[in-house]
Order: sequence, then structure tokens, then C-alpha cells
Amino acid sequence: MKIALCYEAVLPARGGCETYITDLMRRLSADGHDVHLYASRCDQAAMPSAVTVHRMPQFKGPRFLRPWLFGRACLDAMARSEHDVTVGFDKTWGQDVLYPQGGLHVASAEHNLQKHRTAAARLFASVAKRVDPAANAFRLLERRQYCDARMPVIIANSRMVREHFRIAYGIAHDKVHIVPNAIHPSRFESSQRSQIRDDWRKKWSISDGDPVALFVAMNYRLKGLEPLLHAMRRVPESSSLRLLVVGNPLTRSFERLAQRLRVADRVVFHGFCADSRQAYFASDFLVHPTFYDPCSLVVLEALACGLPVVTSQYNGAAELLEPAECGRVIDDPHDAERLAECLMYFADSKNRLIASDAARVAASRWTFDDHYRKIVDVLRIAAQRRAATS
Repeated sequence: MKIALCYEAVLPARGGCETYITDLMRRLSADGHDVHLYASRCDQAAMPSAVTVHRMPQFKGPRFLRPWLFGRACLDAMARSEHDVTVGFDKTWGQDVLYPQGGLHVASAEHNLQKHRTAAARLFASVAKRVDPAANAFRLLERRQYCDARMPVIIANSRMVREHFRIAYGIAHDKVHIVPNAIHPSRFESSQRSQIRDDWRKKWSISDGDPVALFVAMNYRLKGLEPLLHAMRRVPESSSLRLLVVGNPLTRSFERLAQRLRVADRVVFHGFCADSRQAYFASDFLVHPTFYDPCSLVVLEALACGLPVVTSQYNGAAELLEPAECGRVIDDPHDAERLAECLMYFADSKNRLIASDAARVAASRWTFDDHYRKIVDVLRIAAQRRAATS
């Protein structure tokens, strides 16, 4: 198939969707598909050699306007070429397939309000969003994506996101293909795992016997770091549990919160980590009490490393925690008491031992090979529909 992929910036070093698109292009090219990327920015060195890159302009101006300009430029450029199927990932419209890996904007906006601890703060944030030009522009763009007469073939990465489509736009479940996220487990294999664990624990002044809960995120507030720090206050110091915070280098406000809560001596704020394996290998379980995640890759990465997972019901990846022994799912990220119970459960080495084996079983069920086959099946369905209406 001649396949066009549209995404504004494909810089895989930033992770997330950009790494995924690069992996997908590499696999599609290896299987003999003619792959074309429409992007304003990309890391040419990371691009598979067989991929044809179509450079879109780098648009400046207001944040709310740039996606509209990029989306229109993609449509105009693709109209000059014949493709069997076109795919969009975020804030573009008119493609045969839309795969919003970040979920729906309307759902994300609603869940973002829940990160505020008080009703008054949530109300203030809600009012602010109603007059925010970017929020309104993104809401209109999303309606353009999914409410046009010619509905695209839709891929969701969790049942949670599929339900958001039904609630927000009345799109029936049978119109949405569920293809959960996946990773390459081989990325987290290493003959030097024990050495990496020892080296980085020494760097962070963590003794070998201390259990370590890992928190990985760029958006600390949305992913639940504030309630997690409140939960750490409820964990007895006798448990020797340490919390390792990795991701965004901007940690000052949360360091101050940890000091006010008197848990600063039990929290390591590392910030950006160029090789995430260092953090996973040095830790004993992942805690991700997010307020919104369509299908968190860090959960899959943790499982691949044999780490049990604590997350929330607002994470589509919670659907992948089978067998159940591999993790815990909390109803409310603000429930610091329940979160603390989960932390103490996995601070126990006997519980972790059982959960670690279950985590590896769960990870083995969500390989990139299986994911890729499902994606190609959907692309073929969309290509057949496109050919039938041409």
C-alpha cells in the first residue's frame, strides 16, 4: 500500500507518539509498503531510509491557529499525490484513518479539571477554559475531525477512549477499532540490568534493600504527582519506601510541596532521564495515579521490566493489567489514603515477587508485532473503503 502519515513534528527523542510513528514507519517500510510522512519537523537521521518525507511549512503565530494551518497544508499536499490510505494522529482532518493517541480533546479537557483539589479551583479553571481561544479552537477542530458527513475510520487505544467517542459525539462502539498501545519489550532487556540498578541506586543514595516506587511523567500535575506526595506522608517511615520522580526537569514547586509535607528525605527528584531503563531498573514498582491517560506507555514499559503497577481508572492502560495480581487500580487519584495503601502493599517484597511475575505475563500479551498486525488490518479496511468511493 502507498500510505501517508500526517503529524506536525516527528522527533522520536521526545518519546510518546513521535517514537511510535517512527517505529510504525520503520515496520511498514520493512514490509514493503510505500510510506510517506507529511510533517513540518522531523529528525531526518531517525527516519527509515525508504520513507519519503514531505516537508510542510513551520507555521508561526497564535497557538490555536497553527494546527488549522498545518492540517490544511497536509490536505493540499496530499491532494497532489495518489495514496491508498491516509492517516492522521492529532489535530488534522480529512484523512481516511484517525488515530488520536492522545485521546479526545473534550475528554482530556474535562479530566484536566479534576487535577485541582478543590471544587472552587475546578470551577475557576473551567471558566478560564471557556474563554481560552486555544481550547475553543481545538474543540471546533475536533468536531471537524469526527462530525463531518464522511466519518473517518477511527482507531482508539482503549475502551475508555471508545466510550468517550460515544459520550462526546454519539459514535457507536462498532464504529471504533480498539488497538491498544504496544512497545518493543526488547528495549528493556539488558544483561547489565543488575549493574545499572546498583549504579543508579548509589547515585541516588538508595540502599539495595529500600523499595522504590517510580513516577514517570512530563506533566506532573495531570499525572498525579501532587496526590502521590500526599500519599507518601501516610506511608510509615519504617517501610523505608522511597519515591523516584523522573521526567520533567522543572520540579521546584513539587520539591517545596514535599518539604511542606515532610517527605522530602524520602523523595528523589531526578528530572529528565535520557535512558528510561536506568529509572525502571533501579525501581521496584510504578505508581501512575493519572487524571487522564488514553493508554499510558509507561505502564507497558514498567510491565515489560517486571514492575507491578499502581494506576487510576482514568488510564486506558488499566484495562491491560491482566492478570490482576500485576497491579492495583484506584478510583480517585485524590484518594491519598487508598493510594498509600497501594504503596505499602508493593513496598512488601513478598507481594512484589508475585506481582512481578504477573507483570511479565501481562507485558507478553501486548507486543508490537500483535499491535502492528491489527493496525495494518485497519489500514486495509480504510484503503478498500477509499477505493470503493473513488
